[in-house]
Amino acid sequence: MADEFVKGFAILTVGLLVWMMFASWFNTPSFYEAQLIGPGPEDPTTYEAIALIVKDAMLAFAIFGALTFWVVIPASRRAREYYATN
Repeated sequence: MADEFVKGFAILTVGLLVWMMFASWFNTPSFYEAQLIGPGPEDPTTYEAIALIVKDAMLAFAIFGALTFWVVIPASRRAREYYATN
């Protein structure tokens, strides 16, 4: 069970660090305004659009990856053990 926790924590950490990096580049208009959650660029270039897609994908990866290792895998193992004994 400890290895699932560490895998989930690593996925959460890496995913959120990448999300925070892209959000700080593209969604922080100034130091004194909304940071990390500000509006995106008005007319993004191709590379900015790709970076914004990667930013959203890494947030979803962090959340769903951590939930998979912390909830889904342990629950499926418990269910498999339960159904194997009954």
